[in-house]
Amino acid sequence: MSKHPNQLLLEHFYTCFQNKDYAGMQACYTDDATFSDEAFQNLDAAQVRSMWEMLIRNGKDLQLEFKNVSADEHTGSAYWEARYTFSATGRKVLNKINASFEFENGKIKKHIDRFDFYAWARQAFGLTGMLLGWTPYFHKKVNSTAKGNLARFMQHKSA
Repeated sequence: MSKHPNQLLLEHFYTCFQNKDYAGMQACYTDDATFSDEAFQNLDAAQVRSMWEMLIRNGKDLQLEFKNVSADEHTGSAYWEARYTFSATGRKVLNKINASFEFENGKIKKHIDRFDFYAWARQAFGLTGMLLGWTPYFHKKVNSTAKGNLARFMQHKSA
């Protein structure tokens, strides 16, 4: 049984990610794509393309595995794990992520990654993450910092 073209698209996307090929990842999105996860919320197409470039350029020891990729004409899903050193603290992280996708004309239109933010915060921030990682305040602070880092990356890139 042959794979659906959107499943092949997702496999290509994650293979590019494994190979640190952000341009290959960027090409998988529509011009009006959106992305959200626990750290980067409500990104537009330009932001999501820049986010992957920023994460790959900064993630020197990033290792990625993916599995359970499935897709049909309209939707898709995948499970992936990322191992990396969180640059803000130097702490090792293993992030386990469930991704969902919506497609349009053979590209990703909507991409949502879900992971256990508290588990991630404990790994990334140690004791601080253990004590505060469950709070809405801490979650908002991480969102704000992530968006700020992305804005600076995009500004520096265009300068």
